[in-house]
This record gives sequence, structure tokens and C-alpha cells, in this order.
Amino acid sequence: MKRAIISADDFGMSVEVNEAIEIAHRQGLLSTASLMVAGAAAQDAVERAKRLPTLNVGLHLVTIEGPATLSHAELPLITGPDGWLSSSQLGLGVEYFFLPEGRRELRREITAQFEAFRRTGLRLDHANAHKHMHLHPTVGGLMIEIGKGYGLNAVRIPIEPPGPLAFASGTQPDTLGDAILRRWTKLLRYQARKAGMMTNDWCFGLAWSGHMTPERMAALAMHLPEGVSEIYFHPATHKNTLLQRLMPTYEHDKELEALCSDGFRQALARTHTQLCGWQDLARAG
Repeated sequence: MKRAIISADDFGMSVEVNEAIEIAHRQGLLSTASLMVAGAAAQDAVERAKRLPTLNVGLHLVTIEGPATLSHAELPLITGPDGWLSSSQLGLGVEYFFLPEGRRELRREITAQFEAFRRTGLRLDHANAHKHMHLHPTVGGLMIEIGKGYGLNAVRIPIEPPGPLAFASGTQPDTLGDAILRRWTKLLRYQARKAGMMTNDWCFGLAWSGHMTPERMAALAMHLPEGVSEIYFHPATHKNTLLQRLMPTYEHDKELEALCSDGFRQALARTHTQLCGWQDLARAG
């Protein structure tokens, strides 16, 4: 059986992102969104989610390149004076793995983000991490350990098989780095399953991040593998200053268009791909 979870990241980053997520849920295929609890438009996102009871909302854990929930005074090692977490994957990776104080700050911030999500009153549907930082064993381990206390039962595994992309595009290369990343995801899957959590089989949105266009999605839908595929997007109604700074090349409007496109919907129907959510997997056993 082919099943697909259609999701969007960065809910709460900006009003433009929130607007697109609401449109894609009301008019398109989007069923699931991941909330940045310290995002500039987080409260707007929560208010929209409460008006959309069929939108499943989880935590988009920010441990890199984004605003922290706690202050710089509380996180002096891993944040700058502006309260943002560093954008250096290498630097933070070292601090989270090798430095005891880095791990302590990380634990406090992850706990604060789950606590902030709890205070929204929304049901916690799933969790993943900004820029897939939960692939870091310390981040992933703490997200699962702490999240379990807040009812977390589903975690994204960012494993993208090369075959469907190649069939859909005809030219998609499979690099050594891609192969290494796929092998590295086994640790996260082990951590999640050991904790009794649900995981997807496949994930699409890595190689084409920011460029999940209607044409690509219609083609990809014809070649999805068996099992549960999460297909995630970064939609926005338009690019504001923040989106331009953080994601200058992303085609946010095209991703919104893809989520609402007839071609994508029809291709999923032709291949008998069942749309589902994380909790549907729990009910299916």
C-alpha cells in the first residue's frame, strides 16, 4: 500500500507562511504542519490552527538558525546576543555532542519548546527538527526522550530514496553524501522505534527543498514507493524580508501552488496513494 502524509514546515515563522498553510489545508492537500513555537508569527499560527480542527500540528524543533524559546542569558553557549541559535551545523554539532554545558543548554531549550507547545492547547501530532538537526544523535535522543513526556508518538525520518526522484526528473544524481545520509538515518529510526514511536518509511523534500513545484509533484506522485512517504513543503504566499534572508532561492509560492494543484491530486489518485496523517498510522497499528 502507498500512503502519503502531506506536510509543511516552518508554521509560525511568518504570517506569509501561516497564510499559505491555511490556504493549502482549506483548498489543497495539506493535512499536517510543524510549528516553530518561538517564531515571529507563532501566536498567529496557533490561532489559525484552532480555526482548522482538521489540521494536524506538531513541533518543528529549532536547535539551529532560529529564535530560541529561552533567553541568551539562559543559553549563553548556544545562542547569540540576539537570542538566535547559531547557523553553524559543525559548531553546534560539536557543542551538543562534546561539551557538557552545551548538552545542558540544549536539554533546557528542547524542554522549553515542548512546554511552549503544550501551552498552546493544541494536540501534539508529531515532531521533527529544523534543518533535520534531529539526525544529530544528541538532538534526536533528547527530542525523543523529552517529547515522550509530552505525549510525542511520531517522528520524521528524513530518508529520501533516489529512485523516485530519478524516475520523476530523469536526471536526479545520487551522490555519496546522499548515500551516507540515508545510512545515518538508521540511528534516528532505531532511537524512535526503541521509544515506541511511529516513523515514516520515506521522506521527500530534501533534494528539491524549496523547489517542490507542481510539475515535479505530479511526476513524483506517479513514482512513490510502497509504504508511508512524508512529503514536506515550505509554502508561503510571498517572500518577506526574513524569508529572503534565510531562504533566498526558495520558490515558496510555487510550493503553495503545488499543494493546491490538480495535477498532484490526480496523480496521487491514479496511483491509489492513500492520504493519511501520523495518528492514522497509530490507529492502523
